[in-house]
Amino acid sequence: MRLGPIAALLFFICIGPLAAQDRQQVVRLPGPGGSTLVATVMRPPGEARSPLVVINHGSPADGSQRAKMERPRYTALSSFFLSRGYVVALPLRRGYGETGGSWAEGFGSCEVPDYFNAGLQGAADIQATIDFMRAQPYVAPDRTIVVGQSAGGWATIALSSRNPPGVAGIINFAGGRGGHQKLAGGGIGNCAPRSLVEAAAKYGTTARVPMLWIYTENDSFFEPSLAKRMAEAYGGAGGKATYRPVGAFGRDGHSLAGSSKGNSVWGPLIESFLAGLR
Repeated sequence: MRLGPIAALLFFICIGPLAAQDRQQVVRLPGPGGSTLVATVMRPPGEARSPLVVINHGSPADGSQRAKMERPRYTALSSFFLSRGYVVALPLRRGYGETGGSWAEGFGSCEVPDYFNAGLQGAADIQATIDFMRAQPYVAPDRTIVVGQSAGGWATIALSSRNPPGVAGIINFAGGRGGHQKLAGGGIGNCAPRSLVEAAAKYGTTARVPMLWIYTENDSFFEPSLAKRMAEAYGGAGGKATYRPVGAFGRDGHSLAGSSKGNSVWGPLIESFLAGLR
């Protein structure tokens, strides 16, 4: 659903004062199926229409933690885009934290997961955020960038299969589902790696938006060979992903996107990606 400018402004609810430095607001916006999503919005200086970036969070391996999630900040990523003139929106998807409601991204059993439709549910929340934000008078209607980490990264891959108008590029950090789960044999691992690869290929059959995929060598959720298989399946089916594996980061590279020290790793990669979109 895309709101007109007047309706969007009426729906825009500011919770708390606008911060002096980053002009930060917390907003509630219309989500899929009559839901209401909570998002943090940060604005760069000036009143001109600015391009939008939507940064999307992961999902805790322990489902009991979803309702306790705080609003994501991704401080380094947000600062990176703010300094380049982007409006930053960080939504909490359905079933997480303040947004609450029913969790929409469940993939079913670990033995026979439906990663494909789970990703599309997350993508629907991202699209709702894009639609709402573009109706704001300070957001440009095109040149939107979408970023996601882990389950949020998987949702961005799903979104790419819909080729959303006005989205110039998508960045996937460690995207996937089913990591750190209890397996039938009693161990902890990834539910069904083959199903991830198959779902990635299915997304790739229709995706034509340029993507950047960043995975680390020591990602405990999606190890390098699995990440490579997903990227190859997506690209082989027609998707436009640039796969950029990087070395080990910290104790667990899965945290790269959220770390305050990660910009030295991903900064040059994103700079190059954005430059290639112009």
